[in-house]
Amino acid sequence: MKALQKSIEVDFERMEGKFALAFRNLDNPTQELFFNAQDSFYAASTIKTHILLEVFRQIEKGIFKLSDHVRVKNQFQSIVDNRSFVVSLESEDSQENEQLYQFIGQSLPVSNLINNMITTSSNLATNLLVELVGIENISQIVRELGAKNTHIVRGVADSKAFELGLNNYTTAEDLLLILEAIVECKASSCEYGKKMLEILSKQRFNDMIPALLPRNIKVAHKTGSIIGMRHDSGVIFLPDGRKYILVLLSKDLRNVRESVEMLANISLRIYQFMVK
Repeated sequence: MKALQKSIEVDFERMEGKFALAFRNLDNPTQELFFNAQDSFYAASTIKTHILLEVFRQIEKGIFKLSDHVRVKNQFQSIVDNRSFVVSLESEDSQENEQLYQFIGQSLPVSNLINNMITTSSNLATNLLVELVGIENISQIVRELGAKNTHIVRGVADSKAFELGLNNYTTAEDLLLILEAIVECKASSCEYGKKMLEILSKQRFNDMIPALLPRNIKVAHKTGSIIGMRHDSGVIFLPDGRKYILVLLSKDLRNVRESVEMLANISLRIYQFMVK
């Protein structure tokens, strides 16, 4: 553990940028590592895990069903002045998300929107789900689960809010707590916790935590990115049934490609530590 910790410290010191890490072996919680884990980072798309959690919490309460339909629209209110804005195609991380825009004016099941929000990180699907469950409820469940340094104030693509610094922030430690709550059924029943993890395991962006791991290793995770920032946070399931959580956050990156490669290598070394 000490050698692993030292090697991570060396990597973080040699690369230009700011980094945070949280790691915990869920089967042996004494094995954990934290680097800058309480430092605040712009959350980017990592908040989509929190939204997912609240969606399933409300499903479990019977407020709506996975099969219920939501009207697809592209008009949302800015938290700055309540004026409407649209989610542009340019803001989407994947070309696959263009398909959702073809359904504007029609209705889609909640299950479709969830998959779009997580697997291809659709911003349009995200804002539709935020409107469905309420930003206040998402923020409340996060606080209830102990993520005290996470601040969720809006959905995504609200450029007016972004320019004024009215953004969503989180920490590596808080993201670990949220994922731990899902795995250990603290936020919902284990039935719904398993469903959330299954959706997260279908993530299409895999250049960080899973990138260098053996292909048979299941990783349920959610990424986040914006200019100069790359995040990943997930649960890694080992073939022997053990599992661990790893959160990697970064900002102010001078060389994004090299930083992502470094973080992927750190993920590999933690995996090797777990299986040695």
